[in-house]
Amino acid sequence: MVQCLPFLVVIVPFAVLFGVVATEAGLNLAQVMGFSVLVLAGASQFTAVQLLTDNAPAFIIILSGLAVNLRMAMYSASLLPWLRDASGRQKAWVAYALIDQSYALSIQHYERHPALSLSQRLAYFAGTALMLCLPWIGATWAGATLGQAIPDDIALDFAMPITFLAMIAPMLRTPAHLAACFVAIVAALVLAGLPSGLGLLIAAPLGMATGALIEARTERKAL
Repeated sequence: MVQCLPFLVVIVPFAVLFGVVATEAGLNLAQVMGFSVLVLAGASQFTAVQLLTDNAPAFIIILSGLAVNLRMAMYSASLLPWLRDASGRQKAWVAYALIDQSYALSIQHYERHPALSLSQRLAYFAGTALMLCLPWIGATWAGATLGQAIPDDIALDFAMPITFLAMIAPMLRTPAHLAACFVAIVAALVLAGLPSGLGLLIAAPLGMATGALIEARTERKAL
């Protein structure tokens, strides 16, 4: 929980910003809170609200949200070796609380301490979930109810890029990591003109494939 504290510097304003934006888009308090409690994924929440504002068809909104959250499938695959023996109920709450920050902290902790028992791994993840998810929900409520009092010249939208940079940079430790990151970024920029989220849906697999290819070549050379 202590290790989560730096992330609150960006999670809280990001959640406040979502509460403000969603309210301005016409959602009532229950709908705004439903987003943060049920979806619990900031990037896809912003995407969905923007598309709702643009009167996009429901299937486009759902598809875009899934595309933005495709990275969660990669996170799950990465955590599987560490949490494989967890019960179905335990995996369910881990899946619910799996966000960028809880994943980044947990996977690095598991790799640094491979001898941890399953209960210790789950306990660590639970600590990150409590410290990250509850403030997200609370700050969403604050943004939806008190957001109109925030001056327009206070820019809260810095939170999203800073959060991702803080999580990703320490994890780029091998040539495969760097290659995957570079290809995904370039592909996302090239495909930025596609409908919201679809560019990421293509860029993410390209990045994963590149990283896997580099990793396989590195292992062959090592042999």
